[in-house]
Amino acid sequence: MKKYFPIKAGLLALGLLAVNSCAKNKEVEPSITNIAVTNPDFQELEDAAIRGNVAVLLGNKNTDPASGGNFTVFAPTNAAFSRLGLNTAQDLGALQQSFLQNTLYYHVFSGLLPGSALTPGSSPSPGVFTTKLIPATATTPAIQPVTPTRRIIRRADGTLYVNGSKILGTDVKAANGLIHPIDKVLLATGGNVVQSAIALQTAQVFVKPELTFLVAAVVKCNLAGLLSAAGPYTVFAPTDQAFIDAGIPSVDAINNMNATQVAALTGILANHVLAGSLGDKFTPELPDGTSVTSFGTGSLQLGTFTNGVLTVKSRGITTPANMVIPDVQCTNGVVHVIDRVLLP
Repeated sequence: MKKYFPIKAGLLALGLLAVNSCAKNKEVEPSITNIAVTNPDFQELEDAAIRGNVAVLLGNKNTDPASGGNFTVFAPTNAAFSRLGLNTAQDLGALQQSFLQNTLYYHVFSGLLPGSALTPGSSPSPGVFTTKLIPATATTPAIQPVTPTRRIIRRADGTLYVNGSKILGTDVKAANGLIHPIDKVLLATGGNVVQSAIALQTAQVFVKPELTFLVAAVVKCNLAGLLSAAGPYTVFAPTDQAFIDAGIPSVDAINNMNATQVAALTGILANHVLAGSLGDKFTPELPDGTSVTSFGTGSLQLGTFTNGVLTVKSRGITTPANMVIPDVQCTNGVVHVIDRVLLP
C-alpha cells in the first residue's frame, strides 16, 4: 500500500505549516492533534476529539511506558463521519458524549503500529484504555470493561480494511506516533448483540432512542437468550422506521401480538441472522453478489460490495435493504443496521 500523504492539500505541506507555527522550530514535528487541526479532511475528527475530550491526550506523548511515548490512530475522514450523518460539530450532539469518547479511544492503539504490521487476520490490540464502551444508566447496568481489538482484512483486490473500514493510507508521521486514515468510523459496543441493541433503545449511544421495535420484537419472541449466546452472529438490524414501513405501527402492536402473530414474527427475525461460517462478518468479509441462507433457513441475496457497503434482499421484499450503520462490532458478532425488514 502506498504511503498516504496527500489528503486534499497534502498532509506533508500542512505538517510543515504546523511546524513553522510552533515557535519557528523546524525540528518540531506536529502532534497527532496538530495534524487533525491543520488538515481540512480531518475537521470532523477534530470536532469529535474536542467534544470527546481526547484532543489533549493525542496532542501529547503517550504516558504508557510500554508505548515509547507513541500512539497509532486509525483516523476517520470527514466523509467517514458523514456516513453517520455527522457533518458538523453540532451534529456530534446526536451522540452521547461518553459513547463518543469511548468510540474515539477505540480508534487509538497504544504504541507504534506501522502499516507493515497491518497483516490480514491480525487483531491489533491494545487500545488506549480498557474501557466500558457502553456506560451504565439508571435502568441498565454497565457492560464489563473490555480490551478493544480490531480485525485486519484484505479483499481479493488487495484493498486493506480494519474491521469494515477501508485503510486509505498508512504511516503518516506525527511527533507522538502514526496516523492511518480510514473511510468509516469504527464502531464497537463492548456488549453482545442484545446488549448493544438495548444500548441504542435506551439512548446510550444516540441521544434519540433507536431499535426500539427490534428490542421489543426480540423480547416478545423470547430470542434474547439465543442472541446473547456465544454465536457468532451476523445480524441485520432493521431501524424503527423499517418496522413501521413493514406494517408494524408501534411497539405496543408488537407487545400485544397473539401466539400466531408471535410465531410469524419469530420467523421474520430469524431471517435477519447469519450464523456458522457466516457469523461475525464485517462488510468486506461478506460474500457479496451471492445468495446465503439465514438462521431461519430463508434465502438472502447479498448485493455487490460498493463503497464499503452492500444491499440485502429477502424473498418477501421487492426493494433491497440498504445498510444505514454497517459494521458495529459486538462481543458475539457484528451488527449491520438496515432500512428495511427482511420479510421471508
